[in-house]
Amino acid sequence: MNEILKIISKDTIEEYVKDGKRTDGRGLLDYRNIELKQGVIKSADGSAWIKLGDTEVIVGTKFVVGTPYPDSPDEGSMSLNLELSGIASPDFETGPPSIASIEYGRVVDRVIRSAECMDFKSFCLVPGEKVLMLFIDCYPINAAGNLIDAAEIAAVAALLDTKFPKIDENNNIIQGEYVGKLEVNKIPISITFEKIAGKLIVDPNDKEEYASDTRFTLGIHKDSILACQKSKAGSFTEDEINYMIDVATSKYSVLEKVISDANDNKES
Repeated sequence: MNEILKIISKDTIEEYVKDGKRTDGRGLLDYRNIELKQGVIKSADGSAWIKLGDTEVIVGTKFVVGTPYPDSPDEGSMSLNLELSGIASPDFETGPPSIASIEYGRVVDRVIRSAECMDFKSFCLVPGEKVLMLFIDCYPINAAGNLIDAAEIAAVAALLDTKFPKIDENNNIIQGEYVGKLEVNKIPISITFEKIAGKLIVDPNDKEEYASDTRFTLGIHKDSILACQKSKAGSFTEDEINYMIDVATSKYSVLEKVISDANDNKES
């Protein structure tokens, strides 16, 4: 975004937020409209697409056979990658992963991993030799703010869509054949806040992200805190953190329903 436009947007957004408003008409704690679909990549083992306001992310999952880690010889693993490219925003450069790309991916990964929503022991084929490894690839198509929450929702929806591969007598995957769905026993959610002019908002758009002093993401399952990440130079008070926890847990059921409804519609 042009530096002059950033300054203009920041001043305007701060004035709105001071009055408890947002430039797009939302309240401080309102999410943008969410569209969510599963099964959008036929070649993947599972997939999902989300549109959160103007932010779009597509996620695909794929199982491969690999070697277990030495400290968990009877467990498989997951690996989540989030790639920011110039296709999604002119602010992103095509090339090696940026700091933002690494941070966003790690936050999404940590929330899913901390939920312990999958049994990695069920990924074991031959203890100490062969296990299944699940790759989760997140690709922002349009970056219009709050990529963390968008990618988190889409990644969980993709996991719920993921099919478990059929394995042959040599413990290799039979491509295109499945034995059922991946069991996902929890639905973790992330809620991201930005602090602007001393006030907290959820689901920031891209202009609000430029205007904010600091960011805080909470990973939750129902009323349990799974993970958190603070970014940018600003700070939060203890009261603000407690407030964000209260807001996040109150938003959980709304966002969980978005994922559950998409999953129910896909299965029907």
